[in-house]
Amino acid sequence: MKVALEVVVADITTLEVDAIVNAANSGLSGGGGVDGAIHRAAGPELAPAARAAGPCPTGHAVMTAGFRLRARHVIHAVGPVWHGGDHGEDEALASCYERSLVLAGNAGLASIAFPAISTGVFGFPKDRAARIAFETVVREAPGHPTLERVVFCCFSEPDGAIYRGLVAG
Repeated sequence: MKVALEVVVADITTLEVDAIVNAANSGLSGGGGVDGAIHRAAGPELAPAARAAGPCPTGHAVMTAGFRLRARHVIHAVGPVWHGGDHGEDEALASCYERSLVLAGNAGLASIAFPAISTGVFGFPKDRAARIAFETVVREAPGHPTLERVVFCCFSEPDGAIYRGLVAG
C-alpha cells in the first residue's frame, strides 16, 4: 500500500493522528518550542511517563501515551544540535525519522505527524532538514504495512512551502 504524505501548517497538538512526534531533548524533560507545547497539551501525566522512558540519546526515539492529546501516542525523537554539518548531524536526524517510523509500525499505527525536528533552537538548517525528513520518510514508511498516512506539520507557512515543494516533487 502507498503511504499518503501530507503537509499542514498547524499546531501539532491538535492533529487527529495515531501518534505525534515530539522534537525532544535527551532527558525527555520538556522544554520550549514543540516540546513545551506537547507537554502542556498532553497534561501533567506526560512528564513522568517521558522521564521513565528516558534518557534517550541523539538520533533515537521512544514512545509514550498521548494522555490528553487527540493523538493516542507521543513519539519523543531526540534530534541533533547543528554544529556545521560535519559531525554526523544528517545521519542522526535521519535516524530520528527512521526510529519514529519503526515505533509507529511496531505499534500497528496508521498515521503519524512529524514536526521539523532540530530546526528550532537546535539550529539545523530548515531546507536541509526538510530534505532529510522527506527522503527518509519516502524510503522507510512503505516498510511498515499498517502505516497509511504521514503528516509533515509545519510551524509557519514558509516552512510549509519547503515541504510542499518536496512532496510535489
